[in-house]
Amino acid sequence: QVQLVESGGGLVQAGGSLRLSCAASGRAFRDQAMGWFRQAPGKEREFVAGIRWSGHGTFYADSVKGRFTISRDNAKNAVYLQMNSLKPEDTAVYYCAATSLDPSLSAGEYHSWGQGTQVTVSS
Repeated sequence: QVQLVESGGGLVQAGGSLRLSCAASGRAFRDQAMGWFRQAPGKEREFVAGIRWSGHGTFYADSVKGRFTISRDNAKNAVYLQMNSLKPEDTAVYYCAATSLDPSLSAGEYHSWGQGTQVTVSS
C-alpha cells in the first residue's frame, strides 16, 4: 500500500486557480501510476486526471482538459494537480489514488487513496 495525503484545497472564485498536492509514502511510489478523482455531494466519484509512473503519459477527463494539469516529482514522492479557470461545477472533494496498472477511469483499479481535500469554487 501507499499512504497518500492531499493538501492545497480551499475556497476560490470562479476563474481562479488552485494547486493540489499529494504526498506519498510507503510502497515504492515511483512504480505506481497516479490518479486524481473528485466527488461532489450526491454524485459518484469521478476520474479527473491520471499520470503514468514515469510521468510520460497523462490523461484527463473531458470536463477538465485544457484547464487542469497533472504532474509528478518522483524524487519528492509527490503528485500535483494544477487547476486553472476553475468553475463552480469543479466544486468537490478531490482525492489522489495509486494504481499498479496504467491510469484508469475506474476507481476500482486503484489500491490506495488519500483522505481528500475540499475544493469550493464560488460564482
